[in-house]
Amino acid sequence: MKRNFFLLVIISILVGFFSNYIGLSLRQSIILSVFSMSILGTFFFWDFRISFVFIGSGILFLIHAMNMEFFIQYASLDVILFLIGMMIIVAMLKESGFFLWIITTLLRVKFLDGQRLFVMIMLFSFVFAGLMDEVSSILIMCNVIFVISEFLVISPVPLLISSIIATNIGSASTVLGNPIGILIAARAGLNFEDFITHALPMSFIVLIITTFILMVYYRSYIIEMSEKLYPHEHDSGFIKLISIPPDKKTVGSIVIFLLVIIFISLHSRIEQLLQLEENTVLLVMPIIFAGIVLIYRKEKAMYYIEHEVEWNSLLFFMFLFAQAGVIRAQGIGNFIAQKLVSIVGERESFLNGIILFSGGIISSILDNVVVVSSYIPVVKGLPSTVNTKPLWWSLLFGACYGGNITMIGSTANIVALGLLGKRLGKKIMFLEWLKIGLVVGIISMFVAYLGVNFSNTFR
Repeated sequence: MKRNFFLLVIISILVGFFSNYIGLSLRQSIILSVFSMSILGTFFFWDFRISFVFIGSGILFLIHAMNMEFFIQYASLDVILFLIGMMIIVAMLKESGFFLWIITTLLRVKFLDGQRLFVMIMLFSFVFAGLMDEVSSILIMCNVIFVISEFLVISPVPLLISSIIATNIGSASTVLGNPIGILIAARAGLNFEDFITHALPMSFIVLIITTFILMVYYRSYIIEMSEKLYPHEHDSGFIKLISIPPDKKTVGSIVIFLLVIIFISLHSRIEQLLQLEENTVLLVMPIIFAGIVLIYRKEKAMYYIEHEVEWNSLLFFMFLFAQAGVIRAQGIGNFIAQKLVSIVGERESFLNGIILFSGGIISSILDNVVVVSSYIPVVKGLPSTVNTKPLWWSLLFGACYGGNITMIGSTANIVALGLLGKRLGKKIMFLEWLKIGLVVGIISMFVAYLGVNFSNTFR
């Protein structure tokens, strides 16, 4: 720990000296050094990430880089409120058994074999990640995978790795799948329909390619699953194991969730009709329906608020977003953007590649919310002559797909591997993950790069 703390201090100081050397003022260099300390603190001391953003924000207050009014303005409370609302709604869905009911219903298909089961696990992981946050999705999929692997007496590791990879890909498919989705939407002026027409098709193409790669890589495992499934094809015990009948609570939760999705999907049209500011309905509807959920499930209201809302993550996001706002307001983001343009010019293909691949690689070792928060001031600071729309998509795809490269590349990875160790006492070695994660991550980002650069839909 002492060594990591020493490295954190040295690197933060060096960032300050180097930024001053290349042209930033002393004040700007100090601010960037403090911001670097907060970012590196999350990398070296993940369990103390809130402590570092607290300390960093406090220092920014003391050096007059930020005041309370500024903090409130840049803490992205719109994004925070959206996440709180969605966390409560997803808590209701999980508690009602909605997602497990869908899975068990679809798993009762005829002629189920290893290949079909593998593809369905990938597909469910992708869809659920797009319908809610990646963490809630992977928690559900982990439980399903553990039950199936235990019943079939097979290792859960290949299915788990494949599910995590599909979850990270699916988290880029809609504005609901990842906190960075709503953050990018709010800052880039994108709406739900933009994600459906741009991010969803791209992510689905990446899913198809990734599924094929994983099926080849785990072909012997899939054959083993087929052999274990064959005796249970007409086994009533297996059918009962994977059968969960819906009840009134499940039906009520489905109705509420569908209404949320309908209002969010139509938010831009409703905003135009009611002459509201852009993304107002998108950001407010989860809060309104969360209020309805707390009334509908009043006996669970306090549990949802106290245990299902990830207050630690939300606090971390607020202070991190505020610090990123300082980077932009103090002109540091503009300076870095101008330096970037001076090096590579205004060629979209170069800029897209830099944002996508650098964002993806950094996201493989840092939380993607941290990466996106750091990149937003830079993208915002680019000259008006640069078309930034493709860059926002590059940032989204790089941050989500890059999370598959390493076993610590996303929150979903960490949560799933933690459950694997806690529930089954198993571990996945770093190189075991990297062998397939690096291939999938690089190919995914390359496909996204081709799509963003050569498809007119992203311009």
